[in-house]
Amino acid sequence: MMRDHTHNASEPNGRLPWYRTWTGLATLAVFALAVLYLSLFHVTHVLDALPLVLLLVCPLMHLFLHGGHGHGGHGNGTDSADRTDKGGSP
Repeated sequence: MMRDHTHNASEPNGRLPWYRTWTGLATLAVFALAVLYLSLFHVTHVLDALPLVLLLVCPLMHLFLHGGHGHGGHGNGTDSADRTDKGGSP
């Protein structure tokens, strides 16, 4: 049984992810420079804001990172009957 393992690393429609475009790379570079500047010259302000940042990370992770967990209702085109049951019950 032979399977074709060739696949394109980019998105299916041929477009690159945003962070691989010139605009995305420039945005990431500016963000990295801002983090470097804040970490070198405004350490006390960063440390003062750290508890708030930790509180804000939780809802942001919930909004943006739950797409790949197989939760229903995200429009990924899979039906609940298509998923394998990992709980062991029939």
